Amino acid sequence: MSRSRAVPSGRLARLAGLGQLAGGVVGGALAEGVRRLAQGQRPSLADVLLTPANALRTADQLARLRGAAMKLGQMLSLDAGDLLPPELASILARLREAGDTMPPGQLNRVLTAEWGRDWRQRFARFDPRPLAAASIGQVHRAALHDGREVAVKAQYPGVATSINADIDNVATLLRLSGLLPDALDIAPLLAEAKLQLHEEADYLREAEQMRRYGVRLAGDARFIVPSPVSELSGKHVLVMDYMAGAPIETLAQASQAERNAAMAALFDLVLKEIFVFDAMQTDPNFANYRWQAETGRIVLLDFGAARAVLPETRSAYRRMFAAGLAGDRDALIDALVEGGFVGQAMSRKHRPALAAMVDFMIGHLNRPGLFDFADRSFVGHMRDLGDGIARDRATWHVPPAPTLFVQRKVSGTALLAVRLKAQLPLRDMVEAALGSVASGAGAASPELSLSPGN
Repeated sequence: MSRSRAVPSGRLARLAGLGQLAGGVVGGALAEGVRRLAQGQRPSLADVLLTPANALRTADQLARLRGAAMKLGQMLSLDAGDLLPPELASILARLREAGDTMPPGQLNRVLTAEWGRDWRQRFARFDPRPLAAASIGQVHRAALHDGREVAVKAQYPGVATSINADIDNVATLLRLSGLLPDALDIAPLLAEAKLQLHEEADYLREAEQMRRYGVRLAGDARFIVPSPVSELSGKHVLVMDYMAGAPIETLAQASQAERNAAMAALFDLVLKEIFVFDAMQTDPNFANYRWQAETGRIVLLDFGAARAVLPETRSAYRRMFAAGLAGDRDALIDALVEGGFVGQAMSRKHRPALAAMVDFMIGHLNRPGLFDFADRSFVGHMRDLGDGIARDRATWHVPPAPTLFVQRKVSGTALLAVRLKAQLPLRDMVEAALGSVASGAGAASPELSLSPGN
């Protein structure tokens, strides 16, 4: 549950916060190590670092800092998925659900800096209680004098100027922890993460991305995109239409047909982003989707992470999907390596295990009928097949950053489908997507639907 705590805005204050985090984690690790040694165990560094207490300490401190530090924590909690022990996954999920909110005095200073001391006169009503709090800013509900209901996103002070330092400091913590191999070069990924977070902190850019998505999806009745209020929006405050809706996870209580329809729409959107729009909102955080049960529509929020899908990334996915549909194991492995998803060293050293994983994936996904995301055996078997690869730190590999961000959206969408226990004709959807690209229909028709029954 979120609470109100001032955001550390100065460089020294944020550095001190990360220092407290490092000290707390190391202290917790030492205590855990002593405890296990007293029990006759010989724990590894990862064993004593990745404890529930340290995860809780990390989540709490990153939630207080917000900004890039919290964003990296969110990425870890989402991307790790089933790879994390359940107790750690549930604790880190705190970073997906909510950050701490600004106290009223700090919020007033942010809005005064944007609109002046009389900023309240711009609204007929402004609720000081935030609707949501995320890594970059928090959202308030308000009403304009013409009756238009709006959402006001106010950026945390100091977040934009602290991005580079926050990422560098968190990367240093990861290095010092020993969790990353020394030979693993994450510098390109860190540079790309800084660029993306600077883009996310520019609310004028986000407003433009929101307008573009509104145009792209104007003919698609499955989605609704808010419109920004240009005259009230600036670099650090974004005002947009208020869209009512429930958290997307509430669909878990809906009928199987409703869950399938919603996830078909979201997978359809991902395929369109890759092959039709040439642009993607790359942040799959569940909070970026809201569900309108009365209309059956999905509200799309938070376009700060929208970015171009590069031609080479699109081509890599086309090669992978085509090889998978053809059941061609060797072609799929080659496409994975050429696209940067799999490193050359890992492909050479672990070819049999990689081949077994690819064979299992092709066989499972190419079955006729619906793919059942509730089937936990798929993830478990893939994890077992890849256990030796995951343990070989010498062959760990970081894909090209543009591809990694796209894959994060694909993986995050699949994770939501697992949460909702959706059943989808994935093979048919991918075939339709590749067919539209080959025919050129996708680029000419943004209303093209890849979902079943249309």
